[in-house]
Amino acid sequence: MKNNMEILIDRILESYVTIGGMNHLEGHNLPSRQSIIRIVDDLESVLFPGFRDEESLNRSNYRYIISNKIAGVAERLQEELSKSLCYFNGNTKKKTDNGNSDIRAEKIVLKLLKIFPDIRQIIKSDVEAAFMGDPAAKSHEEVILSYPGMEAILVHRIAHELWIEGAPLIPRIMSEYIHGKTGIDIHPGARIGKYFFIDHGTGVVIGETTVIGDRVKIYQGVTLGALSVKKALGNKKRHPTIEDNVTIYAGATILGGNTIIGRGSVVGGNVWLVSSIPPNSKIYNKPGHYTLKSNAEKIQDFQI
Repeated sequence: MKNNMEILIDRILESYVTIGGMNHLEGHNLPSRQSIIRIVDDLESVLFPGFRDEESLNRSNYRYIISNKIAGVAERLQEELSKSLCYFNGNTKKKTDNGNSDIRAEKIVLKLLKIFPDIRQIIKSDVEAAFMGDPAAKSHEEVILSYPGMEAILVHRIAHELWIEGAPLIPRIMSEYIHGKTGIDIHPGARIGKYFFIDHGTGVVIGETTVIGDRVKIYQGVTLGALSVKKALGNKKRHPTIEDNVTIYAGATILGGNTIIGRGSVVGGNVWLVSSIPPNSKIYNKPGHYTLKSNAEKIQDFQI
């Protein structure tokens, strides 16, 4: 058995030499996925004090508990950011980095913490949107504690700030962690306005260059995606723009960087769109037809 095991180990180690492109040996450590997950959990408890903690918070102890949590998460996030920056700056060993990654990581963390009150204000609007937008919601506490869309959007708010600061890897780790947990896939590059509500949520996909205005509501299975493009066009706008006060029902698919859903519009379930619709439109699927209704235009029927 021992000889067989040694043979198996030798074969696996040999594959490290023969199969390239998926090894990370003799370089500086990459960010730890498990550490990022713990950081996300702690950031959630800072955003919603008393909701994500086992210990009871009150006016006599909350400053001590929260300040310790903020200091701890800042230190750990800075370390993970430094690892990521060091690697993606081409310095595979930290000793060749001259501390530049540490300095940059500290600036990113301090900026994130500086705008945390603003993030909380936006997330408060998301809680209100969920409460007002779902007749089944009995309280704001229920939304915060149990709605997967609420957790997905709050993690996105954090990941997006790290993304726009140029933090490599970590925003994607955050978004894919919450994707696996909730079934909601929001790329950290997506720009999302206030009062955003994802109802039910499972199967929602929001691509990297998506732009979403204020007071938008989407249901499960909605895809805000891209038409197939070459890798070289990856930095172009590939995903749609959703203007203010739009509702998108379950299963709708909206694709393309030039596609704009005009403000105040309603997109029905299972509709497939690759072109823009004007403001205040209603587009829905009938057997054999797409029907577009606009306040400004006569009804248009599209055969499918």
